[in-house]
Amino acid sequence: MKKTLLSLLTAGALLAMAAGFTAAMAAELTQKDEIKVAMMPNYPPLEFKDPATGELTGMDYDLGMEIGKRLNRKINWQEIGFEQMVNAVATKRIDMILSGMTDTKARQPIATFVDYYHSGPQFYTTVAHSEINQMLDLCGKKVGTSRRTTFPAEIAAWSQANCEAAGKPAIVVVGAEGTADARTQLRQGRIDGVVQGSETLPYIMNLEKDTYKPLGKAFAYQVTGMGIAKDDTALIDGVKSALTAMIADGTYLKILTKWGMQDGAVTDVTINSGK
Repeated sequence: MKKTLLSLLTAGALLAMAAGFTAAMAAELTQKDEIKVAMMPNYPPLEFKDPATGELTGMDYDLGMEIGKRLNRKINWQEIGFEQMVNAVATKRIDMILSGMTDTKARQPIATFVDYYHSGPQFYTTVAHSEINQMLDLCGKKVGTSRRTTFPAEIAAWSQANCEAAGKPAIVVVGAEGTADARTQLRQGRIDGVVQGSETLPYIMNLEKDTYKPLGKAFAYQVTGMGIAKDDTALIDGVKSALTAMIADGTYLKILTKWGMQDGAVTDVTINSGK
């Protein structure tokens, strides 16, 4: 949509006053009619496609749409492979990642992360595995997880610190194409357990009742962030300000509660706080 100079200036002024960032940054953000956002919809309840309609939905989707509304910009969702997202931000193919991505030190030199959620990896298995009832019962067994995440390294670190200390064999980490693939392998008996984000387990257990059982609690701490190109300061400040306002007026918590993810809510929006 083309805008007149007057409408651009007016929108920029209102945005600056509402969001609290500089007039120069607001003017820069007004040049974008849309924000291209990367998402891979295979991680319910954060992002997935409604089986009945095929439409995008989930917590991240709702947060993204609300941010677009507050910045007066259309959100143009782009389905991109998870492993390609950081590079897509760096090369300006997209403007932002909103796909349950963990903010890590390794990713921060390439993208700036506006952090909006806390979670951690958690072990679980099927109720049919009556011999597996605690985390240590997985020592020496096969545990699947998405190979594109930080989970494989975190499983190995936990195994070294706990299985080894207990005189037990190490966990065998099996890389999967994603959590759905790992669950399929678990149900087929090809692996003995799975690790995925603790925030997603209640949804999966409710969806497939009497199928899975969690083992312990999350065994590591993670920060989930929205990745933005490091030089796109207008968008970084705009997203941070929109999220801050959403926390203040209760919209943020309302969206998280809708998806049963309120336990990982943040009270302050931070930048690059991942380890």
